[in-house]
Amino acid sequence: MKAESTIERRKTRQVMVGNVPVGGDAPIAVQSMTNTQTSDIEGTVAQIKRLEDVGADLVRVSVPDMEAAEAFGKIRKKVNVPLIADIHFDYKIALRVAELGVDCLRINPGNIGNQDRIRAVVSAARDKNIPIRIGVNAGSLGKDLLRKYKEPCADAMIESALRNIDLLDKEDFQNYKLSMKSSNVFMAVDAYQKIASQIDQPLHLGITEAGGLRSGTVKSAVGLGYLLMQGIGDTIRISLAADPVEEIKVGFDLLKSLNLRSKGINFIACPSCSRQNFDVIDTINELERRVEDIVTPLDVAILGCIVNGPGEAKEADLGLTGANPANLIYTDGKPDHKVTNENLVDHLEAMIRQQVAVKQVLAKGELK
Repeated sequence: MKAESTIERRKTRQVMVGNVPVGGDAPIAVQSMTNTQTSDIEGTVAQIKRLEDVGADLVRVSVPDMEAAEAFGKIRKKVNVPLIADIHFDYKIALRVAELGVDCLRINPGNIGNQDRIRAVVSAARDKNIPIRIGVNAGSLGKDLLRKYKEPCADAMIESALRNIDLLDKEDFQNYKLSMKSSNVFMAVDAYQKIASQIDQPLHLGITEAGGLRSGTVKSAVGLGYLLMQGIGDTIRISLAADPVEEIKVGFDLLKSLNLRSKGINFIACPSCSRQNFDVIDTINELERRVEDIVTPLDVAILGCIVNGPGEAKEADLGLTGANPANLIYTDGKPDHKVTNENLVDHLEAMIRQQVAVKQVLAKGELK
């Protein structure tokens, strides 16, 4: 029997980013950020749709000026996923995207000017039920905090966060979430752990500027995985110097590994050795590529020999155990039929899609 997640999530308020709930008992949302020029409407829309295709719950878009704000309004009309506008310094940009249908404002109250400007943004957000995300980053702390603490640290980040929260408290505005990002895993973890005990708003997790696809994935998995296992975190971004689509894939893989989300195929595969009866590495890589479009949860075990193969295959929805002269396919934990290496990937893809179709039909029946 599979072990279930024993993670008890931190109890938080819930905010709505468009139609996506964040916090409370909602699933942990996975998000990314576009890296196109926002003024390039067609290019940005195309990238957002690619993110939608791999299951992104939320997408953030940088809005550095009024030209980008106008483009944002047109982009908003062409996509379905909720959009977060990333804004710094100019409160008028926030007011404009609020008019144009933004789903969330990523804006630090402390850097947009005096309390009157903050009040104007909060008033627009309140009128349209738009949440705000306060984003504290170790790389952009105020000069006074750097003088006080000598260098970026978790306590400096906490003080920055509390200052921004106080500005919203003065306007009696509680519809916000918070991030405490650093490229240093220990600093980020320390900051998130400390702030989690001081507020009950949702937390957006991220190890900022984590690195390239491989190194950034490892760094993010260590830091975010540690926090998530403590029940901290309501939405995540894997910040990679890579195609934003990879951020979504890695995010879901991280949550799947902790039994916190179950979107798409969960592959169990051996690293292969001389006992393998088919090329496990080529098989699993080709399968992963072919079934990226599937969002229905399904456990698929691909094992190269009979040592661990039968045990893993019996626990999966669909399993393949390497054997000689023919490999054995398991469905729903039971031996089903044998298959040779010829056209093996084609056969497995067809089996996966068949299993997914059955699950979808069953799910529709339960919904009626």
